[in-house]
Amino acid sequence: MTPRLSAPLLMLMAALLFSVMGVCVKLASAYYSAGEIVLYRSVVGALFIFGFTQVRGGSLRTTVPGMHFWRSLTGVCSLVLWFYSIGKLPLATAITLNYMSSVWMALFLIGGAVMLGSAKVDPRLVATVLTGFAGVALVLQPTLEHDQFQGALAGLTSGIGAAMAYLQVTALGRVGEPEYRVVFYFSLGGIVAGGLLMLASGAHGHTWLGAALLLATGVLATVAQMMMTRAYAIGRALTNASLQYLGIVFSFIFGVLIFDDPVTLVALAGMVLIVGAGLAATRLRQRSAPAASESSSFES
Repeated sequence: MTPRLSAPLLMLMAALLFSVMGVCVKLASAYYSAGEIVLYRSVVGALFIFGFTQVRGGSLRTTVPGMHFWRSLTGVCSLVLWFYSIGKLPLATAITLNYMSSVWMALFLIGGAVMLGSAKVDPRLVATVLTGFAGVALVLQPTLEHDQFQGALAGLTSGIGAAMAYLQVTALGRVGEPEYRVVFYFSLGGIVAGGLLMLASGAHGHTWLGAALLLATGVLATVAQMMMTRAYAIGRALTNASLQYLGIVFSFIFGVLIFDDPVTLVALAGMVLIVGAGLAATRLRQRSAPAASESSSFES
């Protein structure tokens, strides 16, 4: 990404592009399985990054292949589950559940403190976790039908995977891996996982509309992911996280206008709670580890 773009502008653009990508994924889910969408999205991403490195003179060689493997494993699993949930749930609901990753991170910190025998667990972290889960209850209760339980479970689990991928992305940033290399190996993992899932479940034929949706998904996801990674590398973590949550707003608007998703005050209140909990968790993590390199993985 061009360094002349500020971090807030990069985050705003990334949130919008990820939301448009969500629309493409939801439309494509009528033609393809989640594994197929992940495969084609990853193929486009890998080719895009390869071309990017050729033009910019970067290198895709890495000295930490093991770290990339674990980041790809957690991130791809989260991505598959997220794409599946987008096809089954209202768009804003699926996006919101994936954004629970910050709350899951707070829960991981609490669990780590308990396992290490810490005498004190920050009660503010506990409050963020409880607030986040209260928000989930409000979001799901008014919008879920009986046949949407699997989609809701997939969406929640994708948030856990995104939190785990966040840890790996942060570690990769600390050892000096550039964002394009992280995205490239993540895309390779998506190709392998998506290909295996497609072999297991079968492949669908293409139409011009379906192919266009797959191409748009790949391009939008890759550009947005690089924008977001760059923003976290040069900007303030809390500011970035705040702007990242605009993705929920964009997705809500698209869901209502394009898919006639329901609008309820209870669901909106739940989204507000989740956003507030996520921002509070990000602030507390930043204070507890101010020197750490922050990154995020909305698209895992």
